Amino acid sequence: MSQKILITGASSGFGQLTVNTLLEAGHTVIASMRDPNGRNKSVAEAFAKSGAQIVEIDVTDSSTVERGITDAIKKSGDIDVLVNNAGIGLMGLTEKTTTEDFQTLFEINVLGVHRMTREILKYFHAKRSGYILNISSILGRITLPFYGPYNASKWALEALTENYRTELSSFSIDVGLVEPGGFPTRFMDSMLTPSDHSRDVFVGEFAKAPAVLRTLPAGTGREPGAGSPACRRCRTNTDRDS
Repeated sequence: MSQKILITGASSGFGQLTVNTLLEAGHTVIASMRDPNGRNKSVAEAFAKSGAQIVEIDVTDSSTVERGITDAIKKSGDIDVLVNNAGIGLMGLTEKTTTEDFQTLFEINVLGVHRMTREILKYFHAKRSGYILNISSILGRITLPFYGPYNASKWALEALTENYRTELSSFSIDVGLVEPGGFPTRFMDSMLTPSDHSRDVFVGEFAKAPAVLRTLPAGTGREPGAGSPACRRCRTNTDRDS
């Protein structure tokens, strides 16, 4: 059955791949992104030619979230599914990560999901149906050195998802979660790095370890044979491992 699907962070990475896959499957797709008339204009135009609707949403800005969702409903007539895909990474020593660095990460990866979810729920409650799919990471289940802040944001997203799933279950609104591993996107290239380099004096040569890890192919999604979204099972919270 064809669905009307709104996806955040559609301009690159998983978002771009997902929009194209959903369009090919015959769904109505509303692709949201920042600055669709500027830096993301070429992507927005390509999506539009393929049949997607385009809306501008910055998940860190509540006013654009509200306007964007309203615009998406006007353009498509309805929304059946929200895919909270927008996200950003951070790699480096946790103690070099400032409070401001954490805030930047959580504004997108956690609070951005919460903003989108709260706003779309006004419409889902009104029609007593809807599906929210949050894009997490395998690092929302395990930890790796130098991914501490990113781990923390994805673990928080997992808890947020679990709570929303439970609280919305009696309103015919479902909430699911995807935990991808490494895929061949440009996610690693856009990762943030910690800002406080004054801590290097305490850790010595170990401060260089995250940069060395960045050069290794394993786990980055750049290695030959890296997976694609089509080969991973989309797991909802109802069938996750305990």
